Amino acid sequence: MNKEFSKTWKASKRPGKQRKYAAKAPLHVKQKLVSANLSKELREKQKVRSLPLRKGDTVKIRRGKFKGKKGKITKVMLNFSKVTVEGIQIKKLDNSKVDVRLQPSNLQIQELNLEDKKRLKNLNKQTKSMEKTKTGSKQEAKK
Repeated sequence: MNKEFSKTWKASKRPGKQRKYAAKAPLHVKQKLVSANLSKELREKQKVRSLPLRKGDTVKIRRGKFKGKKGKITKVMLNFSKVTVEGIQIKKLDNSKVDVRLQPSNLQIQELNLEDKKRLKNLNKQTKSMEKTKTGSKQEAKK
């Protein structure tokens, strides 16, 4: 475990501290940072705004040179907080092709890879807890 990562750190307005937190975070924390928002259809269906990216998810690129293109995620690199998408490549000077590493914030999930049954369970738990908090706050407002 990295000794320089702070478990007690909550938040900061300073961008440098935010970058440092993300850079020194252990992989189980970085997994949550490598997430993207869901399309409107998925958002209504799953009742969640965003989810961590996984290999096999179909995503749409929202910004940059490849804006508007869709593809499946082939690799999630937690160390770099980057993702590679199938078919998104650039040609180098020696005419070889290389996968482009994309930032998760520039992607939108179109289809989820639901092969992992635990992912569905976690989704259901999240939606149930969100519904409880919403109904709880509505009931408190009525009082």
